[in-house]
Amino acid sequence: MSKFFQAFLTGVFFTFILDFFIFLGIKLHYVDFYKINVYYNILFADHQNIFIFALFSALIGFLVTYLDNNKINFIILGSLFFVVSLTLIAPIGNRVGEWILMDKDVTLYDNKHSYNGDSYYDGRKTVTFYDYELKKVIILDKQKLKGEN
Repeated sequence: MSKFFQAFLTGVFFTFILDFFIFLGIKLHYVDFYKINVYYNILFADHQNIFIFALFSALIGFLVTYLDNNKINFIILGSLFFVVSLTLIAPIGNRVGEWILMDKDVTLYDNKHSYNGDSYYDGRKTVTFYDYELKKVIILDKQKLKGEN
């Protein structure tokens, strides 16, 4: 196996671990907080940015494979792990979840109604939505929605 390929696979492995903890914090402190019905695997797969993942995989793989200074590797990887582990703290995990998943002050339309509020989660088939007028969380079927503004 070439050293380049080994570096990339090593980077994928470490980046996957970092991503796991980011999305675990979001699941625990945002998704479960708003009682959104979504499994961790779907959350992880649907909101993974492949370009960021590939960039971090390449950088971390290069760092681990080609840099021979273990202290620098440990400091950088330890710092990255510490930063992503912060999402396991409730306010930080909730804030990161809001940043990634929530759309504030949107309007959704179906055949009969318009809904003004915050989109907590835009899933594959449904939208978990907080309606300002109703003052409660509602689940909207995406197939019945006309569009967003």
